[in-house]
Amino acid sequence: MNTLEEQIKQLIIDSLGLEDIGIEDIDTAAPLFGSEGLGLDSVDALELGLAVQKAFGFTFENDSTALRAHFYSVKTLAAFVAAQSKK
Repeated sequence: MNTLEEQIKQLIIDSLGLEDIGIEDIDTAAPLFGSEGLGLDSVDALELGLAVQKAFGFTFENDSTALRAHFYSVKTLAAFVAAQSKK
């Protein structure tokens, strides 16, 4: 069975069309955005946000500061998704 972090990594790959990488290539703790991590941009953020909402069945609050923190890494996104699923 896949862990939530692995599911999110696969969701990132599938929703953003990252065909050249596998889940093992994505560092769970590395930043998703900016030059240090995966290097995703604002368009990727929108696409990933929609994919996460669709895959896990919830909508985001309008607090952009909190969303940035939740989308920092696969680890922080998995923690956020897990917390949402307990609501």
